[in-house]
Amino acid sequence: MIVIGITGTIGAGKGTIVDYLVEKFGFTHYSVRSFLIEEAQKRELPLNRDTYVELANSLRAQHCPSYITDQLYEQAMNQGTSAVIESLRTPGEIESLRKNKQFYLLAVDALPELRYERIVLRNSETDQISFQTFVENEAREMNSEDPNKQNLKKCIQMADFVLKNDQTIQDLYQQLDQVIAQIVPK
Repeated sequence: MIVIGITGTIGAGKGTIVDYLVEKFGFTHYSVRSFLIEEAQKRELPLNRDTYVELANSLRAQHCPSYITDQLYEQAMNQGTSAVIESLRTPGEIESLRKNKQFYLLAVDALPELRYERIVLRNSETDQISFQTFVENEAREMNSEDPNKQNLKKCIQMADFVLKNDQTIQDLYQQLDQVIAQIVPK
């Protein structure tokens, strides 16, 4: 059983990577966002990016920095199939998952203007924001000394593989095929 964690900047293509791993290689998808949406709904909180960030930080502070991804990893172990966990945002999540055999971390990035164009096109409830807000959200999540808060910069630095998604989807898929060829036993 292989577990791949996905990290990266906002709108870089994490979901596209997940979809490809699920469709082409049969991975099961475990989503931090889905976990947080479910928790927010239980608590009758507004469903938006600020709520998810605050809730994630609160859960990590209450339990441990890897609490959310530990829950998702446990679900994956119970399922017993290769899994992809999206989206890792704290070094503690990665450190916890690295204790397990067959864990690999993929990071994805792209130019900010291109990523903003992508989030405008996907038009989810958390993406209806100005470019200024997009930049501010990313700055808030990019670097923190608090182990319970997002530190995307450090997470990307911890990646086993860093993918650039500034070209076509086919280019991204080729990069993924190369990664999978290195990590999946023949």
